[in-house]
Amino acid sequence: MTAIWAVVPAAGSGSRFGGDVPKQYVEVAGRPLIAHALDALLAHPRVDGAMVALAADDARWPGWTSHHDKPVLTCQGAAERALSVLAALDALRERAGDDALVLVHDAARPNLAAADLDRVIDAALETADGALLAAPVRDTLKRGDRDRSAGTQPRDGLWRALTPQAARLGVLRDALRRALADGIAVTDEAMALEHAGLRPRLVEGREDNIKVTTPADRALVEYLLRASAS
Repeated sequence: MTAIWAVVPAAGSGSRFGGDVPKQYVEVAGRPLIAHALDALLAHPRVDGAMVALAADDARWPGWTSHHDKPVLTCQGAAERALSVLAALDALRERAGDDALVLVHDAARPNLAAADLDRVIDAALETADGALLAAPVRDTLKRGDRDRSAGTQPRDGLWRALTPQAARLGVLRDALRRALADGIAVTDEAMALEHAGLRPRLVEGREDNIKVTTPADRALVEYLLRASAS
């Protein structure tokens, strides 16, 4: 049976969110965002554990070593997401092996549905190219010229990338290394896989799998989490 591990990059400062608290530790519905994210991942029966990449000077990490009776491991990450994920994969390799399926999930994306997680796992196990949760673009897209609308962009075939993004550990590690060596500014794992010539499968996920980036996102996610708990 394939080992399945979550990888959570949590070494960034979340500067776009503002404030003194790194975004992953901002409290929503009474708990830090990263606690909700880990809960959603490790409550799933098919996920074996989690590797969390932390900043070297992180004094806020609560020291969790297990959750839902599954191991929570940590490693030192970096300010850049791709480097944090690569560090986590290197740290996890000895325990899980290159053939393990890894699910890279944003620490500030707390409202992951179990059914979506199940479907992206199934999709990733069926292909060597990996898979990711995504949502089709439904809004009309405008091309901007400063504060003016300069045209309307076709949205056919466009998707918003969500997480988790899943691939075999060895495949993703090699893809990230290649992209970084080639000077690619990797913004998500699927981008590295694409650069390596792979075509990750798009798995439609729920629109409320929101990444908290602004205070307005925080208010919305708080409402969603409290509504699901009631």
